[in-house]
Amino acid sequence: MNYATLTFRNRGYISPQAQERIRNTSVLIAGCGMGSTFAETAVRLGYEKLILADHDTIAPHNLNRQNFTAADIGCSKVDALAVRLRAINPNAQIETRREKITVDNAMEVAARADLVFDTIDFIDLPGLVALHDACHEQKKPLVTAVNAGFGAAGFYFSGKGECTIRNIFGLPVHGSVEGMSYGERYGSFIQRIAHKLDPVVLEQFAAIVASLSQGKPCPAPQVAPGAACVAALAGTIACRIAEGLPVVEAPDLLVINMGIKVAGNLCAAIE
Repeated sequence: MNYATLTFRNRGYISPQAQERIRNTSVLIAGCGMGSTFAETAVRLGYEKLILADHDTIAPHNLNRQNFTAADIGCSKVDALAVRLRAINPNAQIETRREKITVDNAMEVAARADLVFDTIDFIDLPGLVALHDACHEQKKPLVTAVNAGFGAAGFYFSGKGECTIRNIFGLPVHGSVEGMSYGERYGSFIQRIAHKLDPVVLEQFAAIVASLSQGKPCPAPQVAPGAACVAALAGTIACRIAEGLPVVEAPDLLVINMGIKVAGNLCAAIE
């Protein structure tokens, strides 16, 4: 696979200088369920150095939105994803880590990457915070995004700003978050951004929070268009970083809502 040929159609939208930076940037994808959508987008953009971290295996209910097939059911997410990405670009250098991001390994894993994409389940609060802490300490840029119905929402942390995931979720500035109520923290966060969310998305998030608060597992409803929006949001941020263009940083929230009417009646406008 010739890299110039693979990325030829990126021209005009990605400068030659940015394309070279993309090729040489190591990307950690922490959580390879929703992360699989961004991983494929990243490889098609020309990223050739990826670290895939996830302990989970593929289940049938993942197929409605994650970049796997029925033949992958029961397989490790990182292994199946690595096969898929190498099928797109055989020259991709992919490191697979069949493990959770934890307080014990977050610093070491983050140190191996230039850019971090996080879709760790919020239910795993200590692991998520440990990764964000590591990136903040190492001044590594981090993008975190979630599927929000037919859209997506996310934050960009440059690694140089003062805002952290601890500020966003009202967590202690330092120290362990073990045993803290993720349902309570998530619920408080959703209340603060409720005015930015589609009413249907807000209803689903409220149901999730209620279940989490009772200590019950609650697989969040998600659809493929929303997963595609996550990939688009993260991929666009990654390209803007490579181009040296500004990106809106946390605590500002980045939202894609495909239900918003933007253009109006174009035919009427043309007439």
